Amino acid sequence: MADKGTSVGKPEKRTNVGVGKGGVSVSTGHKGKPVYHKAQLGIIPAIPIIPTIPIIPIVPTIPIVMTTYAATEDQLHDNPNVALFFMEKDLKKGTKMTLHFTKSTTPTTFLPRQVAEKIPFSSEKMPEIMNYFSVKPDSKEAEIMKKTVKECEEPRIKGEEKYCATSLESMVDFITNKLGKNIQGVSTEVDRETQLQKYSITGVEKMAGDKAVVCHKQDYAYAVFYCHKIQTTKEYVVSLVGADGKKAKAVAVCHMDTSAWNPKHLAFQVLKVKPGTVPICHFLPEDNIVWVPK
Repeated sequence: MADKGTSVGKPEKRTNVGVGKGGVSVSTGHKGKPVYHKAQLGIIPAIPIIPTIPIIPIVPTIPIVMTTYAATEDQLHDNPNVALFFMEKDLKKGTKMTLHFTKSTTPTTFLPRQVAEKIPFSSEKMPEIMNYFSVKPDSKEAEIMKKTVKECEEPRIKGEEKYCATSLESMVDFITNKLGKNIQGVSTEVDRETQLQKYSITGVEKMAGDKAVVCHKQDYAYAVFYCHKIQTTKEYVVSLVGADGKKAKAVAVCHMDTSAWNPKHLAFQVLKVKPGTVPICHFLPEDNIVWVPK
């Protein structure tokens, strides 16, 4: 059940969850200011949502935090996320990094819980899922959706608590269960999408607390967030300025213990280190959220 105060009204409009300056916004399609959930996430106003599901082309992205998967040669050569990995010792003023911050290419929306719970979300039910969304079983979209479901079903690694949220209410439940209700969501903010370029670190601020839940948006027919709480991480907000003068405030997550990661994970191949030897950090894309106690 959702926290007290969380409710879903009459199905009228779709709900978009975005992250920008000031926190996480939940846009219900009504005119007026967005709603920012920075603190008491247990109190969320009624969100009218339409249960019809638009078929949105799924553009595949390469996850940078799925610790059980190995990198392919194509990912090593073509993936712009390669530049997002670095070591914690580099997280200091004056460090220069070549980075590429991108906007979300799949503008999917959350379904209300009562709708999401009626739609199967398992590898065993893929034919039923494909039929529900009118997706051809041999299409690229089907392949991407299967991969997302498989990743959600993978066993958790040591020290990790994970959950794939298929609705806003279920994401709120997981986060508040792990961190309490007085929390805030923080995400990377970039002036605008830029090409791969050099950035200089102008400031580093460690986020408060020693626990956090990170939610990564997945490629799927509707909004699905892979949320996980890992004990051995540190979170930072890093101020950067690009060669073209554009500024960014990027959220960096540093994994202090990588001993349980796949030895062929992209990060190890990029940084040329072995699992469990040094803390590995990465910046989060704009549609990922770090939740921390306030």
